[in-house]
Amino acid sequence: MANIPPKKVEEDIIRQPYRWLEDRLPIISFIDNAVGRGYLAPKNLNYLWNFGSLAGIALVIQILTGLFLAMHYKADVNLAFDSVQHIMRDVQGGWLIRNLHMVGASFFFIVVYAHIARGLYYGSYKKPREVLWWFGIVIFLIMMATAFLGYVLPWGQMSFWGATVITNLLSVIPFIGDDVVIWLWGGYSVGDPTLTRFYALHFLLPFVIVGLVVIHIWALHMHGSNNPTGIDLKKKSEAIPFHPYYTIKDVFGLGVYLIPFCFMVFYLPEALGHTDNYIPADPMVTPAHIVPEWYFLPFYAILRAIPIKELGVVAMFGSILILFILPWLDRSPVRSARYRPWFRQMVYIFIASVFALGYLGSQPPEGIYVIMSQFFTAVYFGFFLLLPLVAKLETPKPLPKEIT
Repeated sequence: MANIPPKKVEEDIIRQPYRWLEDRLPIISFIDNAVGRGYLAPKNLNYLWNFGSLAGIALVIQILTGLFLAMHYKADVNLAFDSVQHIMRDVQGGWLIRNLHMVGASFFFIVVYAHIARGLYYGSYKKPREVLWWFGIVIFLIMMATAFLGYVLPWGQMSFWGATVITNLLSVIPFIGDDVVIWLWGGYSVGDPTLTRFYALHFLLPFVIVGLVVIHIWALHMHGSNNPTGIDLKKKSEAIPFHPYYTIKDVFGLGVYLIPFCFMVFYLPEALGHTDNYIPADPMVTPAHIVPEWYFLPFYAILRAIPIKELGVVAMFGSILILFILPWLDRSPVRSARYRPWFRQMVYIFIASVFALGYLGSQPPEGIYVIMSQFFTAVYFGFFLLLPLVAKLETPKPLPKEIT
């Protein structure tokens, strides 16, 4: 023992418990293969690939803050609004936890929208990553459901009337629509049973999202990450370990993300909300202008752009569900918009139409706003419907032989 260097002895002491645990539960090696040195990623990934990890961090923030809020919230129509005020005023640190949760929801959607836009631009939905894309859209849909349910819980004016308007849309489902609405309400109007149901589902769905995120990452590891060139890796030297090369980029991206996030939490926590939601819910007083949270506004504008209610609901849900068939609408063999001049311009126009619809969704459904909503709704769906034609007529630029 005297001839063995002290450093070697210390390493053996550390490694023995590690080896014992790895032999029985290889959790450390699993994490290393998932997001560590065992996972090889293309060496040319840029900072747009940070949004995936930022979305995961945003999800963790929402779950942790939501757990603390659930300890003080009362799912009762007579107590819900006051319990939120109690959290803000009386619970030690309650204002901070609620602001983190409230602002965190908006920033969660910001990074997810950016994540989707990056996947759209670089063709990350194409073969062989179709299932990866599907799970991402499913996560997005459940995120939207969770956010809607959470928006109802403060039981302010916009919470009550938003729940009334949105749940009524389900009545257009043939044969069972009215029964579905009554089941969601727990009666014949939005009331106490509705709030209880929404609270239970809002608490449950984030954990469903966690499970889907695990499957999403699993699907990612089957064929690896896409890259800005959109071409497959041809040799091992084109890939590098995820840790430490990309974990340090993610840490830097997190620092940049936290600057506006913390500024909003401490200085402008209510800027993205609606002032009517700071008034207790009153079924006898209808707000002058009912609008959802900002991240639903593009789809709300599509709903209102079509005067026939049934078709409006179909268009609203179809605007998201059409993403599932995107890999088959776009038949071009080239993935990245870098080498597709027509497709690149279409993506820019599509993103601009989403921003325009977001603005129009916040305006009253009258006059020029309705006409503009109809125009940008046509632009939105036109992007998807024109993809098969563009794939045939477009002449892509020559692809590089290697990703670097």
